[in-house]
Amino acid sequence: MAVEQLRDICKSRGAQGIIGLSRCFRLMDDNRDRKLDLEEMKLGLQEYGADMKADQVAELFSEIDKDGSGTVSFEEFLRAVRPPLSQDRLDIIDRAFAKMDKTGDGSVTLDDLRGVYSGKEHPDVIDGKKTEDEVLEEFLHSFDTPNKGDGKVSKQEFIDYYTGVSSNIDLDEYFVTMMEKAWQL
Repeated sequence: MAVEQLRDICKSRGAQGIIGLSRCFRLMDDNRDRKLDLEEMKLGLQEYGADMKADQVAELFSEIDKDGSGTVSFEEFLRAVRPPLSQDRLDIIDRAFAKMDKTGDGSVTLDDLRGVYSGKEHPDVIDGKKTEDEVLEEFLHSFDTPNKGDGKVSKQEFIDYYTGVSSNIDLDEYFVTMMEKAWQL
């Protein structure tokens, strides 16, 4: 499977593997539409130093291009390349999301955040530069799908965010501890 081959290449580069590849994606995207066609991907992977033959890149492209559009979006690309989450990691992400989703409706909004997260101590709120709601909106936006912000964070968006974080943490125990401390679980 070509995706596994690319994951292995990223993994061999350590913590910077996926991050470096995501930076490389931006460089591959010659026309800046946040999508790659097959030729952009071929050239970009060569620049990244991925030792993949043209037929392997074509296989990779077709594996990632789930909707058959002939292009691969940044989100499709990262979702495919990031390693899958272990059950322990999924469980702790679920717990954190459930803590944020006060209404239990499957999405987190500004109203949900008000009951869980306080922005009162944020330096910009203290200095009067921003309101607490503005700080909370920025926090919420950090989990939202890039360029598709709707003021709500779905469970999948939350999982996608932490899948990216997870790809840079080797041990499940460390990831779980980090999440417990960050979300006071």
